[in-house]
Amino acid sequence: MMYRCKFYKGDYHDRQVQANADKCVGYVEHHFNSAASAAASYTVVITGANASQTSRNWGRWYAQAVAREFDLPVGGDQGILVGGYGGRGDFNLRFTNMPAILLEPLFVSNPQQADWVRSVAGQTRLASILSDSIRRFFQNGGLIGFSVGHKYKRSSPSDRGAAVAGGGWEADYAEQVLLKAKVMLEQVEAPQEERQIQIVAGDKVLFTQAIDVDADVTWDSVRGVLRIDRPVPATVTAPRSARALQSVRATRQIAQPKVRGKAKSKARGGAKPRARRQRRP
Repeated sequence: MMYRCKFYKGDYHDRQVQANADKCVGYVEHHFNSAASAAASYTVVITGANASQTSRNWGRWYAQAVAREFDLPVGGDQGILVGGYGGRGDFNLRFTNMPAILLEPLFVSNPQQADWVRSVAGQTRLASILSDSIRRFFQNGGLIGFSVGHKYKRSSPSDRGAAVAGGGWEADYAEQVLLKAKVMLEQVEAPQEERQIQIVAGDKVLFTQAIDVDADVTWDSVRGVLRIDRPVPATVTAPRSARALQSVRATRQIAQPKVRGKAKSKARGGAKPRARRQRRP
């Protein structure tokens, strides 16, 4: 296991102190955005006012990936707000010793985006982007700190953030995204050493192929052809394991926020066959 993920609770300063003590390599606090207008629509990441360049690059990469995935504009400065909204969000991160970002990928006040937030498929898409960003910026693995925005604060234990259009609360859905990202990351056994392309349908990776690092990739949507201008290896990388997908699906219910232990899989084919004894000549 390359990555371990730990959820931190308590007031925001306490969470950061705990993550520092545990020597986390990266720290993520997950929120969703909300506005008076139901038409509000952009994705943004907040960094601390004292954020490192790694934090800023990581935040921009994540925001721009979400924007491409959901066809949204980015807010802030190419996707990030350094120091938050007039200081709001800054104290959630500024005491960390490691790269740290605060996510606001979608607006829960926007009915269409709220539908994505409430759906398992939408949560999985967000979790996949987050886990990909962590693998990209922390290639040597390590402990990743997760913080659910609003939830578990000792100073305001009933806080759940903004109401979500269609039902539910911001913090509960943010927690579901982080739980799914945790499952994905803890299935990673080795760093990605090659450039890859993937075919994804919903929350399933159907096909993964390593390609040349210098290859140009073009997509012809009329013909349905993805063209790679350089030869590729003959072998195809297997998609995410069935066990990982089952574990992701196990986090579906908001009413059951705790991830239970994995069910023991039954061995297939019964007992192992006995080796045949060879006859002596």
